[in-house]
Amino acid sequence: MKLEQTADGSYTLYVPELDEHYHSVKGALTESQHIFIDMGLKHSSVPTPRILEIGLGTGLNCFLTLLAAEETERHIHYTGIERYPLSEEIVRQLDYPSIIDRGHADEYFAIHQSAWEKDTMLSPWFTLRKLEGDFTNYTFEKGYDIIYFDAFAPEKQPEMWNQSLFDGLYNILNEGGILTTYCAKGVVRRMLQTAGFTVERLPGPPGGKREILRATK
Repeated sequence: MKLEQTADGSYTLYVPELDEHYHSVKGALTESQHIFIDMGLKHSSVPTPRILEIGLGTGLNCFLTLLAAEETERHIHYTGIERYPLSEEIVRQLDYPSIIDRGHADEYFAIHQSAWEKDTMLSPWFTLRKLEGDFTNYTFEKGYDIIYFDAFAPEKQPEMWNQSLFDGLYNILNEGGILTTYCAKGVVRRMLQTAGFTVERLPGPPGGKREILRATK
């Protein structure tokens, strides 16, 4: 695994075995903020949303959500599932707080250091539950309001993108719940629609992908 700086100064990770990056090389921070915070979290009117992230990864989406919870004083319960947790060394090298918010560095590192399979309150406004497991065969509880779907691309991990999995995500969302993803491929859009979602194609992040998807139950 290799650390790479992206166009907006933030870092991502490159996985040679998959020939894939964790985040866009056009800007890791820019991408996450646009797709998951601006188009996802901010689009939900639920006062105390429950969020599920598919692919906790570097913790960037989780950290940005924590900062948004603090800023808006909106209670958020955040669940992230990850099959391959990152080492402490890599997390320290990513060091997102250094370019986002140094004042919340402890909370960022706590995302990775907190216990698995239990609720951990990282701030008065943000509770995290980490699940160490394989999304493709994990049985989730119901009652989520927002899903961040941030798995590796379909051509790299096709097993993460199939109809039965999207059907399952639809079923665990509350009515009016939303799912956002960076992948706007037609086959993904059609699977989401088949699952029952109403799907919108939205402009992608500045300098990045042309379109992203937001799906609403």
